[in-house]
Amino acid sequence: MTTDKHRRWVGYSAAGRHRITVVAVALLLGLARPTAAKVEVFACEPEWGALAQELGGDDVAVFTATTAEQDPHHVQARPRLIAKMRRADLLVCTGAELEVGWLPLLLRQGNNPHIQQGQPGYFLAADYVEMLEKPEHLDRAEGDVHPGGNPHIQTDPRNIAKVADAVADRLAALDPGRAEAYGDRHADFARRWQEALQRWQARAEPLRGTPIVVHHTSWVYLEHWLGLVRVASLEPKPGVPPSAAHLAEVLTGLAVHPARLVIRTPYADPRPSAWLAERASIPAVVLPFTVGGTPAATDLFTLFDDTLTRLLVAVARHESATGAGARAPAMIGAFTTGMGDGGCGVREWLAARQPANRSGLSILSPIPQSPIPIPPSPLRLASRRDAGSGACSGPEVAQ
Repeated sequence: MTTDKHRRWVGYSAAGRHRITVVAVALLLGLARPTAAKVEVFACEPEWGALAQELGGDDVAVFTATTAEQDPHHVQARPRLIAKMRRADLLVCTGAELEVGWLPLLLRQGNNPHIQQGQPGYFLAADYVEMLEKPEHLDRAEGDVHPGGNPHIQTDPRNIAKVADAVADRLAALDPGRAEAYGDRHADFARRWQEALQRWQARAEPLRGTPIVVHHTSWVYLEHWLGLVRVASLEPKPGVPPSAAHLAEVLTGLAVHPARLVIRTPYADPRPSAWLAERASIPAVVLPFTVGGTPAATDLFTLFDDTLTRLLVAVARHESATGAGARAPAMIGAFTTGMGDGGCGVREWLAARQPANRSGLSILSPIPQSPIPIPPSPLRLASRRDAGSGACSGPEVAQ
């Protein structure tokens, strides 16, 4: 005889049995998610983790597989990554074979059907932007060449906007119950991003045409956006470590095609750029490259704030050292644009550290034997202006 307790446990009525069966089957097939459950996002790189968090807010739980101190070409498929892969509802990676050395192994070991290639949970950012440096022919003798084009798309903020559109759509498709929330966050992000983009482009105008040396071909999209001119690379071929002979060739070439600075990522070996900087008397600059790449680059917005700050200060230093002071006012003006209070504090920060050059402006001079000391992001600088005289009383610089 069936007891009342047993009837309550199984859902005795026909309607109850049907409801329990449908929900159970849907959950087993992965076709439904409890309303309160967050979308689990596995992001291959910090920039995509930060973007997913911007768009998903409290409705997502984001795990980022790498840090800014890691070369995303070379990552170990650790057990923790496999475990996170098994739980993920959405995989967000760069693509263009950037992760070819480790992502396929993670996908196999994770054995998660929802994020396999061709499934809605599989998302590659490179599919949504115009790729640069697509090779005309493939030859491994040419180094680490990517068939789909250069994968370092995140260094151009215009690409971030395009990827944001697609990620927002994908989140809404995977989690339709909260589609309106994703749409609202995307609209807010897009508005703030366009405002920031206008500010960045105004600040960066003095950088247009600046010749640079790069450690690796990590910056093609940044070059394309800002109009920087790459005159040399420290790697003889992409992914091939710099040799003494090649560095000597680069140094000789700079006599014909001078550069104003040499740039690298946080994870690149600092010795080749320091060697060249010392002998060519140009600043060596570490750019954040992704979120977390420098202390100031804490999110997508400060990533580009700090990138521009570091470039502008480095070029100003070089202008000061070579006596080319004509461009210096524009550099200092760009450095302080959008900082409020007319840049009070930043000007004094610069002035306190160097004598005036021929233009009458105080700018940092190069210290080529080591990477240049960069001031904190403008967002971390505070100043005090006297209410009566209007004079700056000096910056309060976050250490």
